[in-house]
Parts: sequence; structure tokens; C-alpha cells
Amino acid sequence: MGAGHCFWILYLACLCSASLGNNAKINFREKEKKVLDQILGQGKYDARIRPSGINGTGPAIVRINLFVRSIATISDIKMEYSVQLTFREQWLDERLKFDDIGGRLKYLTLTEANRVWMPDLFFSNEKEGHFHNIIMPNVYIRIFPYGSVLYSIRISLTLACPMNLKLYPLDRQVCSLRMASYGWTTADLVFLWKEGDPVQVVKNLHLPRFTLEKFLTDYCNSKTNTGEYSCLKVDLLFKREFSYYLIQIYIPCCMLVIVSWVSFWLDQGAVPARVSLGVTTLLTMATQTSGINASLPPVSYTKAIDVWTGVCLTFVFGALLEFALVNYASRSDLHRENMKKKRREVEQASLDAASDLLDTDSNATFAMPLVRHPGDPLALEKLRQCEIHMAPPKRPNCCRTWLSKFPTRSKRIDVISRITFPLVFALFNLVYWSTYLFREEEEN
Repeated sequence: MGAGHCFWILYLACLCSASLGNNAKINFREKEKKVLDQILGQGKYDARIRPSGINGTGPAIVRINLFVRSIATISDIKMEYSVQLTFREQWLDERLKFDDIGGRLKYLTLTEANRVWMPDLFFSNEKEGHFHNIIMPNVYIRIFPYGSVLYSIRISLTLACPMNLKLYPLDRQVCSLRMASYGWTTADLVFLWKEGDPVQVVKNLHLPRFTLEKFLTDYCNSKTNTGEYSCLKVDLLFKREFSYYLIQIYIPCCMLVIVSWVSFWLDQGAVPARVSLGVTTLLTMATQTSGINASLPPVSYTKAIDVWTGVCLTFVFGALLEFALVNYASRSDLHRENMKKKRREVEQASLDAASDLLDTDSNATFAMPLVRHPGDPLALEKLRQCEIHMAPPKRPNCCRTWLSKFPTRSKRIDVISRITFPLVFALFNLVYWSTYLFREEEEN
């Protein structure tokens, strides 16, 4: 073989190796464009037509899963909560199948949802909602070679959450997230939870006054006059953090009630101090109650916090009324003492007159028998002594013996109040906490 032939053989070999090298460096972006033009080209794909179900018949199956990124607020007065989540839908559309170039083209990515058919899902208990568009719209669509479509979007929602506040603030609330089809009936479209882990929650989820205990997924298909519609729901179980209310409500109310009892230990003559103490605690308790009610919706039933504040307000008001009773009893005691003093003066004057009369009859040789005349003080005193000696001895009563140490009725009322008010309040606490804590466990 000549030198010329060898040259041309080497030249052809170089050309073949160069062409093979160029083929190895495939531009996949160009391939993606060609595939998109091929499957979504004009006149080839109609986004208005829903995909066929399994084996070309039946409803389209859409599988849902969620990732809860954050829960911002849970409002008692508006009965709503705000949540930010990543929402995903996945379904099969055989019209979107394409060649994956031997497994090198894993999926196609779109950012325009109107290019393909989309399920008409909506959140049935939504009050407000918005998409996130910073810096770019937080949404994408992935089309896989076998025709599967994955739609993912980040959204923020404010959802209605009807609450039962009978046990507030010892309550648990269940807030739901409901998703349903708006126009397609179950004959055309069915929503299913994705197998495995359909709902995920971000780790270290912190809420100001609640704790997310658990969540449950379920189905909630609804039937109307126009047909049956597929529906999914997530129930989020929130437990209210009681420590906040213990520090902000229960302990201050207890302190106000105890401060109102200080008036029982003040002198009954200290009218300005006792009145100002009672009125101040009463107004403070009323302000505390109004502040609590301002943060809650006006419901028709009685809440646990209503029972607590109502009884505490009653105790404070009772302490103020107790001073009014003490003041009245003090004036009554003073009037009684004045009447006794006048009666003693009259009796003493009568005794002095009787002794003078006996002194003037000293010439008499015999004494007439004592005749009791009506109103004679000496005869009354002797008759009372006889009745005392003739009466049977009574059993000693410890309570009366103890109360006899306090001669005035006003002082007795104060002493009885010092014992009665704390005992009744302690009994109320025992009944209150045992009742509502038992009801909370029963509901769980």
C-alpha cells in the first residue's frame, strides 16, 4: 500500500473520531426544547382536556402531599389560623410521554402552569391566600418520561377553624385543612393521599401559645345537587399551652382575692383604708376580667375562664360587702352599749332611791315581807339569780367559748370571715381544677 493511501486512511479516521466526539457532547437543553415542542406543540396537546384514567377509562387519579413550613398565628377571636405550606400534586398524563435518551433526560421542568392540564383543586375552608413571587414565582411543573406530572407550589393560607371554647384555657382545638375539586365530579377526577408520608411538618415548629400534638389525614367527599366531589382533609390537633395563662391570669386573680382579705385584719375603725382596699381590688379584678373577654369571641356558653373570673370577682365583692356589714354591726354595738349604759344609770338611781327609803324607816319595830312590785329592780335581780341557779347546766360549746373572747358582733364577723373566706376559696379551687382537668382527660 502506498504512502498516499495511508494518508487518506488516517485522515478518514480523524474525521470519524471527531464526529463521534461531537455526538458524545449532546446539548440536552436543545433536546429539552425539541421534546417540549414535540409534546406541547401547537395542535398536539390540548390543556383543556383532562387525561384519561387507568387503561384509558375511569377518572383521573391525582395524588396529594403537603409540607407544612410554618404556622404563624392561631386566632381565638377570629377562629382562624395561618399556615405556609408547599403543596404538591402528581398525576399521569400519557399524552406527555417522551424519549429520555437512554435515561439521560430525567424530567422536563416548566414554570407556566397553563401549558398543561391542571386539577381544579381549591381549599374549601380558606379565608385568604396568596402565592409567593419573590424573587421568581415559587412554582414548578416536572414532566417525567413516562407521562407523570408533578406540580409544586408554595402558598400561604388563612383558614377557618371553628373552636369549642368551653374548656378555655384548658382546651385542645382541631383545625382542618380541606381540599376538594370544584368542577370535576368523582366520575372524572379523584384525589388520593400519596402513599407513605402524605403530610410532613417542619422540625422545631414553634407556636406562641399552642403545641402541635399530632395530625391526621382523611377523606371528606361531599355530595351536592350537581354530583359527588372528591375531597381530602388534614386535621391538626393543637394543645393550648397552660403555663402562659397560669402566669397571666390565674395567679394574679388569686393574689387579688387574697389581697381583698387583708381588710379582715384591719381595725374596724379604719374606714378609709378598708374601703379603698376593697374598691381598688374590685376595680382591678373587673379590669382583668374585661381584658380577658376582649381577647375572646362572644360565645353563648360559659367558658372555664368565665367561671374562674366570676367566682374571684364574687369573692372580692363579698369582702367589700363584709366591711359594710362590719360597719353596720359596729354602729349597732355602739348603740347597744349606750343603751346598756343608760339602763345601768337608771337602775343605779333606783337602787339609791330604795336605800334612802329604807334609811328613813329605821323607827319601825318589824319588817314587812318583801313584795315584788312591777319594775322593782332589786326584785328583778334576785329573781334572775334564782332562775340561773335553777337552770340545768349547759354543755360547753367550743365555738361559742371561742367567740365569747370577742365581745362585739363586728369583731366576731371579722374573725369568722378570716376563716370562712379562705376555706371556701380553697374548696372552690379543689372543685374547679378536679372538674375541668377531668373533663379535659375525658375529651382526650
